[in-house]
Amino acid sequence: MSRQELTIGAAGLQTQMRSWLAPLAWLFLLVLFASGMPHLEGAFRWIEPDSREVIYRRAGFFVLLGQHVLVVGVASLLAVALGIGSAIAVTRPAGRDFLPLVSQLASIGQTFPPVAVLALAVPALGFGTLPIIVALLLYGLLPIVRNTLTGLDGIDADVREAARGMGMTGGQLLRQVELPLAAPVILAGIRTSVTVNIATAALGATVGASNLGDPIIAGIINGNTAYIVQGALLIGLLALAVDSVFERLLRRG
Repeated sequence: MSRQELTIGAAGLQTQMRSWLAPLAWLFLLVLFASGMPHLEGAFRWIEPDSREVIYRRAGFFVLLGQHVLVVGVASLLAVALGIGSAIAVTRPAGRDFLPLVSQLASIGQTFPPVAVLALAVPALGFGTLPIIVALLLYGLLPIVRNTLTGLDGIDADVREAARGMGMTGGQLLRQVELPLAAPVILAGIRTSVTVNIATAALGATVGASNLGDPIIAGIINGNTAYIVQGALLIGLLALAVDSVFERLLRRG
């Protein structure tokens, strides 16, 4: 390998490393605050000088963070599978008649308040994690369905015709041409869905789903602003970390 090739390769590696600095920085801050929150009592005492307790101690912040990520992750995976799958189905010739129905159902899912979904889901599913997963699933569908439809419909008809002229089957056309070309638009929809649901997942604490919403709800009930700040800070850092990862992936695409 020539010296010039080594130089180009090293420059490319440095660029790759720099592009991951923002996600790693946000992740570092998230871990730092989650682990160090109990040691910041002096700082939070400025927010709540008259409260007996200023650090939320009913559960560890790392445990709450893990449960928050788990709930959002499960709901997001279900939303991705259902949203992309349904959008693909209605863009095929056999499913075109169902396109308006799928679009309307996805829109209803996001316009229906998550709190109302929880209120309706709890009697049927009970208290705990399952109701908030259902609420996040419904709330996260619209951006994924809408962007998948936009990405697939935006592909030039000549590209499809060229692929068919090469002898590609419908499945090959989808996997090798349509989805790769639509991937940046689809990923942008997933990004919106996931980052919004990171904040929305905090509502799960109202129905017994333990996550980073716990200190926020406890702070509201007890009038303790320090608790609210702790939960909101970690949720905000988590959202920024995840959003910066998606931004990196979109730039790569």
